[in-house]
Amino acid sequence: MTLIPDFVPNRIGGIEPPRGGLAAIDVVNPHDARVLAAIPRSGTAEIDAAVAAARAAQPGWAATPAVQRGEVLHRIANLIEARKDDLARIVALEAGKRLPDALGEAGAAIQCARFFAGEGQRLFGRTTTSGMALRWAMTVRRPCGVAGLIIAANTPAPNFAWKVFPALICGNGVVLKTAEDTPVSSWFLARLCEEAGLPAGVLNVVHGLGAEAGQALVEHPGVDVLSFTGSTRVGRMIAEVAGRQLKKVSLELGGKNPLVVCDDADLDNAVRWALLAAFSNAGQRCAAASRIIVFDSVFEAFAAKLVAAARGLKLGVAPDCDLGPVINARQLANMLAAIDRARAEGAEILCGGARATAPGLADGFYLQPTVISGLAPEAEMSCTELFGPITCLYRAAGFEAAVELANNTPYGLTAAIHTRDIDRALAFASRVRSGVAVINGGTHGSEPHMPFGGVKASGNGTREPGTEALDVYSDLQDVYLNAQMPR
Repeated sequence: MTLIPDFVPNRIGGIEPPRGGLAAIDVVNPHDARVLAAIPRSGTAEIDAAVAAARAAQPGWAATPAVQRGEVLHRIANLIEARKDDLARIVALEAGKRLPDALGEAGAAIQCARFFAGEGQRLFGRTTTSGMALRWAMTVRRPCGVAGLIIAANTPAPNFAWKVFPALICGNGVVLKTAEDTPVSSWFLARLCEEAGLPAGVLNVVHGLGAEAGQALVEHPGVDVLSFTGSTRVGRMIAEVAGRQLKKVSLELGGKNPLVVCDDADLDNAVRWALLAAFSNAGQRCAAASRIIVFDSVFEAFAAKLVAAARGLKLGVAPDCDLGPVINARQLANMLAAIDRARAEGAEILCGGARATAPGLADGFYLQPTVISGLAPEAEMSCTELFGPITCLYRAAGFEAAVELANNTPYGLTAAIHTRDIDRALAFASRVRSGVAVINGGTHGSEPHMPFGGVKASGNGTREPGTEALDVYSDLQDVYLNAQMPR
C-alpha cells in the first residue's frame, strides 16, 4: 500500500473511483507548504453514491450480531496497531506534527476502537416492570440507519475513531466527509477497516469542501443521523437543516476555555499545564486554554513565569520541538489579523504576536506562541475561538470574580482550576458552566470511555465518545411481551 499516493481517491462501496472530471484540492504539509497529494473536490453526485452504498450495505451489517461487529472492530484495532507507524507518518505530514505526537494520536485511535469493540458485548437496553399483569417490558437498541459524519482537521486519527467506531458498533452504515486539510489519514484508516473484515459499503469516505460535499451530506434525505465536530457557526447551520428534517444530530463545537489560577496554586505546575493547554498541538484544540484567569495577588508572578516559558518554546516538527504550525495559510492570516485588532483595542502583546520567520519555519504556517493581556472580557478576542497558539491573561480579585469571569463567555466546553483548597476546587467544578472541569491540570485531555461535549455554544448537549455515544448512533425501541396464564 502506497503511504501517500499522488491522488487520494474517495472510497465508496469498497471501490476507489478514478478522479474523472472532478476538480482537485491540494493537500499541503503545513510545516513547509509542500503539496503532498490531491483529493477530489466532491459534490452532490459523490455524496449520493456514498449514501446509496451505505444504505445498501447497512441492513446486512445491522443483521450481524453486535458481538460479531465487535469482533470486526477488534480486528480493526489490531490492524491499526500493526500499521501505527505508517498512520503516524501520514498524520505528521498532513497535519504538521511531531512524529511522537502523531504516534500518540494513532494510539488514541486504537484505544477508541478497542473500547467500542467491547461495547458489542454491552449494547444494553433494560428490562423493567409493567403496570399490566403477565406483561414484560424492555428496551433494545436499534441502528439509526446511515450516519453522516463530518470531522475536523486538528487530530485526524482520533477524530476518525471518535465518530466512526461508535457508529459502526451500533450497526449503522457510514458516510464520512473528511477534513480537506487532513484527508489522507481517514482514507488510510478506511482501507484498514475493510482489510480487517468490515464489509464493503458499510464505511464510505468522501473528500471535498465543507460548503459542497459537507453541505450535500447534511441535506441528504438518506442520512438518518448527523455528527459534526467544528465551528459553532457551521454547527448552527447544520442544526437548522437537521431541525427542518427532524433528523438526529450531534454537535461538538467550539470553546473559549478558562484556566483559573488561584492565590494558593502551585505556580510552576499551573504554568506547566497552561503551556500545554494553550500551545500544544499549536493551540488547535476545541479544549485549548485560551483564557487564563489569575488572582490579582499572584498575577505578576504567574504572568512572568508563563511568558518566560512561552518564549522558550521551540517551534517545528522535530522530536525536540514543542509545537508545530497551524493547519493552513488562511488560519494563520485570520489569527494575525485578530492580533492586530486586539492591539488596536489596547491589548498588550506580552510575547509572540507574529509569524515565525526563523530558518526552516518561514515557508510553513507558524505563529509564535502568543500571550496577550489587557483585553476586556467583552472584547472580540475574549469571545471568539481562534484555534491557534494564542492565550489571553485576565485579572480576578478573588474566587467569586474568577468564577464569574470563567462563565462570562458564549461557550461552555472545558474549564480548569489550580488550587490547593479542595473546597474551592469542588465549588468551582459545581459552578462553572462547562462540559468538562479539571482540577490542577489542563483544560484539554479526554479518554475514549469518557463523554466529551459542552453546553451553551459549545454543542447541542450530546456527548461523544464514551457509552453516551451509543445514544447518538442508536435508537431505543420499547418491546412489550404479553403472556397468558398456562393451561
